[in-house]
Amino acid sequence: MKKGGTLLALDEVQKVSGWSEIVKRLWDEDTAKKTRLKVVLLGSSPLFIQHGLTESLAGRFEIIPLTHWSFSEMKDAFGWDVEQFIYFGGYPGAAGLIDDQERWSRYIIDSLIETTLSRDILLMTRVDKPALLRRLFLLGCDYSGQILSYQKMLGQLQDAGNTTTLAHYLELLAGAGMLTGLQKFAGKQIKQRGSSPKMQVLNTALMTAQSNISFDTVITNRDFWGRLVETAVGAHLVNGTTSTKAEVFYWRERGKEVDFVMRLGKIIVAIEVKSGRSKDTLAGMEAFFSIFKPQKKLVVGGSGISIEEFLSTAVMEWVK
Repeated sequence: MKKGGTLLALDEVQKVSGWSEIVKRLWDEDTAKKTRLKVVLLGSSPLFIQHGLTESLAGRFEIIPLTHWSFSEMKDAFGWDVEQFIYFGGYPGAAGLIDDQERWSRYIIDSLIETTLSRDILLMTRVDKPALLRRLFLLGCDYSGQILSYQKMLGQLQDAGNTTTLAHYLELLAGAGMLTGLQKFAGKQIKQRGSSPKMQVLNTALMTAQSNISFDTVITNRDFWGRLVETAVGAHLVNGTTSTKAEVFYWRERGKEVDFVMRLGKIIVAIEVKSGRSKDTLAGMEAFFSIFKPQKKLVVGGSGISIEEFLSTAVMEWVK
């Protein structure tokens, strides 16, 4: 570093018992000694890292989130085309395995999904129903791109739990970078919080690795491929707005729908994905425009912006 400073990087710091208290003590000692040191703490469990920071290191840190790799990053690093990215997702550690899809699937399931569900989330907080958390994740993968009420989720999961528990578990999965529930855009925070969430996987590999549908087969499956394209667009939007003031929603009213809505301050952008799934894109856009008057209306796919161009463009460019 400049002017004689030193950079110290600690990887997988969450595996050290009591790491945040240790870092706090050493940091305060170095500060008292006026040691010119910058420390970067890295960890594969974002929930656990953030919890440790806020509990012990208040006023001493800046969070720099690293989300899933984007299409541009996977293309530059591994030469992938957009179809490969939509199917295999943004996990660089798995990129070398895609020629053996069975091995690739096992890596995603065993090394990433199981590790996160069985260890990372449980390290962060008490989970009274770990089996329900797991079933909720699987349900979210099955229904990614679809709107599910919490009551319907309980019915699908065959659990006598309550909707508050499901909402909490969905927040945990979102914090772990796996699955989130997009809220309905209503222009009012109260209505948004009370809406049924739209399931959104944050990396398409989480869907495809568990699907038992090969890359060559899925491209010819119009419905499933359409869901993957829409999920890839949604994941790009959510990952690209992490740690920004922009928000991502969906909108549906009286059978008319807009896939995604971005809001940054007073700027509203409506986004429809023409993924091959049959739906009336124009009617949803027109209805949304008449109510909310968005500054931009984007159609991704078909005769609109190409999927490749949209996934290659930084998300915040669309709200300028």
